[in-house]
Amino acid sequence: MQHENPYQPPHGALADQLSPGAEPGLQYAGFWRRFFAYWVDALVFMPLVALNYFAGNQSRLFSLYAFVPGLILGWWFHVYLVRRYGGTPGKLLLGIRVAMLDGSRVTTEAAVLRYALLFLLSTVASVGIQLGLLEMTDEMYFSLGYVARAQKMVELAPRWYKHANILMQVWIWSEFVTMLFNRKRRAAHDFIAGTVVLRKLD
Repeated sequence: MQHENPYQPPHGALADQLSPGAEPGLQYAGFWRRFFAYWVDALVFMPLVALNYFAGNQSRLFSLYAFVPGLILGWWFHVYLVRRYGGTPGKLLLGIRVAMLDGSRVTTEAAVLRYALLFLLSTVASVGIQLGLLEMTDEMYFSLGYVARAQKMVELAPRWYKHANILMQVWIWSEFVTMLFNRKRRAAHDFIAGTVVLRKLD
């Protein structure tokens, strides 16, 4: 008859979830590594920001023409690269990757879910800005500098643009806040998609 050791750790699904050693071999990416990966990704887009600046000085409707290509680029960057390579350039350069909860390769569905809410909010905000742009004449547009021009587009945008933009900013920063309050450093979109971000061991 086998006797159970009363001093051994408890077994069961709940105990496995609470036990720090329940997922051997998985090393979760820390807050700062994920934070800096976000800003590395922002730097990757700087050439496009520069292109938008120079092209916008030549054509009032450049950002309107670039709207749909920009949406496609966003899906390629945040969904395809995550699904294909396990992360965006910022994550890969800092040695971290997106994975499912068990450490397996991220699925297409999960990659889509991670980006879906940000895509929705940013698209709505972008549409609002484009509507503000269409309210401007060429004379008004080219009479203003880059910053003043952007401010004018915000002024002319529909009322709901400001609400959409606030929601987008709240969502982005809440991602970082969420990471501070769980052991696996999962952001809000990780909970939605059932993913984690791990340190690459190879």
